[in-house]
Amino acid sequence: MAGLKHFKMALDPAIIRLGNMNSNRYKYFRWTPYTAWLSFVYIGVVPGIVGYIAYTTDGKWDLRAKRRGDIIAEI
Repeated sequence: MAGLKHFKMALDPAIIRLGNMNSNRYKYFRWTPYTAWLSFVYIGVVPGIVGYIAYTTDGKWDLRAKRRGDIIAEI
């Protein structure tokens, strides 16, 4: 504690390379069939499924002002 300089640590070269790779990832991106498919799934399919579920369950349950013993489904 007295006189030790804890802020001076040896930097791991692998961690530095990983940080540089993550900050420069956009420079090395390429559209391949895999990245195109993955983009299509995350931009189109997943929101479509969530939207379909939201649309089909819209108004099915009323969760406001429910007390213990009340049913969730509106009859």
